[in-house]
Amino acid sequence: MRDYAKAVPRMWHGKTFKTLRKSPEGLIVAMYLMTSPSSNMLGLFAQPILYMAYETGLGEEGASKGLQSCIDAGFCSYDAESEFVWVHEMASYQIAPELKANDLRTKGVQRDYDALSENPFLGAFFDRYAAAFHLEYRRGEEGATQAPCKALRSQEQEQEQEQEKEQEQDKEPTASSAAKPPTAAVPKCEFDEIVAIYHDVLPNLPAVKLVSDSRKKAMKKWWDWILRSKKPSGARRATTADEALAWIREYFELATHNDFLMGRGARSAEHQNWKCDLDFLITERGLRHVIERTEVAA
Repeated sequence: MRDYAKAVPRMWHGKTFKTLRKSPEGLIVAMYLMTSPSSNMLGLFAQPILYMAYETGLGEEGASKGLQSCIDAGFCSYDAESEFVWVHEMASYQIAPELKANDLRTKGVQRDYDALSENPFLGAFFDRYAAAFHLEYRRGEEGATQAPCKALRSQEQEQEQEQEKEQEQDKEPTASSAAKPPTAAVPKCEFDEIVAIYHDVLPNLPAVKLVSDSRKKAMKKWWDWILRSKKPSGARRATTADEALAWIREYFELATHNDFLMGRGARSAEHQNWKCDLDFLITERGLRHVIERTEVAA
């Protein structure tokens, strides 16, 4: 999380914010995106609508409406699949309209850009800020990486050498490689079983009516984590599908004791009686809420 974010007073007189005055939700979302706990100085970051809904107090419908107003006004772009948002001019406000080539901040911008997860806005961000921040390497599907450095070429050579070694090992397996046990595969994710357990243990939370591809992707990531991670004691959380499902049931049962997640108490009333749902529970933030202090036994 950043320690601070810049909000320039003159932006209220700009064309974009004048347009957003027609939508109070849009103004709130715009200000939120510039100061969001998930944001960075580039203005290109992962921002689930669920977090936006809770942290602004707008609720999911209000947050979605405000976000659409921001998109329509040209303030930002949003991709629902990756949950990435790009606030188009945020980098120019948070960093500077442009930097000199010898400014050390250029390296920081390039480093932060290179570290971003894959999303649809990588190429567009480069095109917008390459000249202003002296960016060297373009990412994204809309163009090949420009001016590869020696380090990148060296990496390619090393990869080729490793591939050659692997091919040789495949032809003549050594005693050590022959004795090495294969890596255990993670059991197939039981999507329907997870949803059924969720409904059984948490009937008062929002029901899952559609297991979409994006939701399956998130559930699969959570499932893999359960089967590959360890508790603080060093013991595996689960090694089989049945053990993973048992862990999930206890995880959901543990969530029932959390007033915040269940929409109980004064805090939830301040945010329109917000309750968590399956999508929130399987995120890293949901995991912290449920098990950061009390690890599930199974």
